[in-house]
Amino acid sequence: MIQFENVSKQYPDGTHALRQVNLNINKGELFVMIGPSGCGKTTLLKMINRLIERTDGIVRINERPIDEYNIHELRWNIGYVLQQIALFPHMTIAENIAVVPELRKWKSEQIKERVHTLLDMVGLKGTTYSDRKPAELSGGQQQRIGVLRALAADPEIVLMDEPFSALDPMSREKLQDDILDIQRQMKKTIVFVTHDIQEAMKLGDRICIMKDGQVLQVGTPEELIQQPADEFVRDFVGSPDPDISPQPVTSLFNLESIMSPLAPGHVPKSAKTAVPASITLPELVDIMSSHDHLLVEREHRIIGVVSRADLIRYWAEQLQERGEGHE
Repeated sequence: MIQFENVSKQYPDGTHALRQVNLNINKGELFVMIGPSGCGKTTLLKMINRLIERTDGIVRINERPIDEYNIHELRWNIGYVLQQIALFPHMTIAENIAVVPELRKWKSEQIKERVHTLLDMVGLKGTTYSDRKPAELSGGQQQRIGVLRALAADPEIVLMDEPFSALDPMSREKLQDDILDIQRQMKKTIVFVTHDIQEAMKLGDRICIMKDGQVLQVGTPEELIQQPADEFVRDFVGSPDPDISPQPVTSLFNLESIMSPLAPGHVPKSAKTAVPASITLPELVDIMSSHDHLLVEREHRIIGVVSRADLIRYWAEQLQERGEGHE
């Protein structure tokens, strides 16, 4: 879907923002880029819609170099969400969401239907919120509108540059859940930049860890935890060091504390494999890499179900408690 081939960026003062980056982002995945400040993640993101031009290399979308696209058509087909929401204060919520569909000459009824569908999707009833102004909404609600505006014209790709970092923890968590729900329904290709490893672990189908303008490792949350490429990645994601005694996050793991109890006859269709309740965390991470849900068994009886999301949520909570989330 999106390909970077030997992409570099050097500024006139000699600063290297990116060095020979090679990267493939798959269609329909939520791809997270993370790393220390100044590592090049936002520069890489902005190259996709040509807000920043590369010095060397090629960027392709659908196997076509982005230089071959009309720049206006390119950007119309790429939604963009910033930390600074930048809603138009004098326009209604419906008018803010409809900006790009109107530029693309959608019919008014089509636009109205799209606006209401999107608002309903994030729990903001269209008939209630369409005619309000941005000042009448909370910060979290305004950021939801920013996300919906990026989705309004049904783009193939959505870029999100630290969109939730200015929000309070509760609003941030709600918006993360909204993004996951939207992604399950719409299956966009989302490229998401964050500086929060817990957010990356929660959202990313795959995560790209960067440092000093280079890609250190790309993998699923499970792969980064279980098989970090080097010491920097291990420290960044909070993986246990195999050369020292087990960390509390591993040794004190209790599967029953994160599973969901099962009501009779309510087994998820995707859950076909059972694991013992006594399983260790490394063993669970290994098995979960190829399953969305697992049944939990104790004394030859199914007692619950655990999902990949449950596992990632547990790991993120442990990182937070241990103070190992990197800003």
